[in-house]
Amino acid sequence: MWGKILGALFGMAILKIPGLCIGLLIGHWFDRALARQFEGRGGFQGYFQSRQEAQGIFMYSTFAVMGHLAKSTGVVTQAHIRQAQHFMMELGLSSQQQKEAQSAFRDGKATNFAWDKQLAELKEAYHQRPDVLLLFLEIQLGIALVDGKITSTQRQLLSSMARQLDFSEFEFEQILGRHEAEARFNQRRPHRPTKASGLDLTDAFTLLGVSKDCTPQQLKKAYKRRMAQHHPDKLMAQGMPQEMMELAKQKTQDIQAAYELIKQQRAL
Repeated sequence: MWGKILGALFGMAILKIPGLCIGLLIGHWFDRALARQFEGRGGFQGYFQSRQEAQGIFMYSTFAVMGHLAKSTGVVTQAHIRQAQHFMMELGLSSQQQKEAQSAFRDGKATNFAWDKQLAELKEAYHQRPDVLLLFLEIQLGIALVDGKITSTQRQLLSSMARQLDFSEFEFEQILGRHEAEARFNQRRPHRPTKASGLDLTDAFTLLGVSKDCTPQQLKKAYKRRMAQHHPDKLMAQGMPQEMMELAKQKTQDIQAAYELIKQQRAL
């Protein structure tokens, strides 16, 4: 019904009476398509159940793949364990959720863990949600860069994971570069003097994915694109687990800080 109502209102606003008829027709098609989709999922209950299942897959995949990446270096170090525990605390997981995350992490450390099959399941759950998959990949980069550098084995593994999630090699290198810049940017932020250093600005540009000689229009466009990719409300609408909200907020805060730093330096 809502498709017909909204279609009619928009149509009438644009083309008066003819628009009303066209809008009703388009709205009718929309309502029928939506009804078929919900019927295939068992109605509203089936829809929300599938959403919860997807969120469960995301959470399990996050910590299982995290464990696999830590183990790929040959041994899981205390730094890896601390990073995983710190991440759980940042997400505000309950004690039961932490136990489940730790269990998934242990699963990932097993020599027979099929990370490719797990990623295939994740991709199936979020195949039309590239921003959610991007956040997943960025989380994995966090465990790989726990010692401030990424090993060749981890780099190769992450590159393979990115390809399976439909990110090209070029896109993966961009994502990696932005993540490294964000880590450095955050590390220096508490100790940053009033005037930004050249290193701060370099990382700010990289974090936003633009060159130092970009125009103000290019800078603003890149800022909006990066904010849209990590906006908590948008990611939640795409089925991201509620527990990941804090991480998304931190990402947007970093993007905002980088943008403000460049604007200040350019007196925009």
